[in-house]
Amino acid sequence: MRSDGRKSDELRPLTIETDVMKYAEGSAIIKAGNTHVICSATVEENVPPFLKDSGSGWVTAEYSMLPRSTHTRNRRDASKGRVNARAQEIQRLIGRSLRAVIDLDKLSERSIIVDCDVLQADGGTRTASITRAFVALHQAINGLLEKGLLEENPIKDFVAAVSVGIIDAEPMLDLCYEEDSKTDVDMNIVMTGSGELVEVQGTAEGAPLFSVEKLNELITLGHKGIKELLDIQKIALNDLLKN
Repeated sequence: MRSDGRKSDELRPLTIETDVMKYAEGSAIIKAGNTHVICSATVEENVPPFLKDSGSGWVTAEYSMLPRSTHTRNRRDASKGRVNARAQEIQRLIGRSLRAVIDLDKLSERSIIVDCDVLQADGGTRTASITRAFVALHQAINGLLEKGLLEENPIKDFVAAVSVGIIDAEPMLDLCYEEDSKTDVDMNIVMTGSGELVEVQGTAEGAPLFSVEKLNELITLGHKGIKELLDIQKIALNDLLKN
């Protein structure tokens, strides 16, 4: 049993609440244990310069952590005059993950920007952001379809993400901060609803014990967790459509 009472292959208690922001075309809050992330999707009728006159749309993301989302206060990027490297890396990961399941040509020349803001952090903020960002993106695209602004649905598949790791030789799913800080191997897995990998980020933190066999074991464990996350996404979106 883990410090929070979970089994090694068990997700943290997770909820997704949709349509939480009045003005955003799509929005959701995800609570994965003590990690809480809010996400909003904004539709803009333009694209970056490199896509101008291409007929293709664009999906991108921005990520930040609120000053008191952690034990000590984080300085806002605005006060530092730049986006920190970690935030840049995470928001690029979120953007890549979302674009993997969107047919950009079917968006026409419009952009959807998904803002991910961490309200409270207890490990797994990037994976929670991806899982929730897709829900907000899906909601925004549904709105475009309902208004007749899209001829076809550009969503090719669902996408979600989860963290896995090895602690004391045991693979574990969905690490909280306490576990993540002492893990021997730390990995983030992004996967589509059809089971295809979008991205795998894995690092051995201690001795070189990261074998191919352990890699496969972690991916299998992550796949199990992502299937559960996909089910929760679908329930949240179905509830939204009913309302």
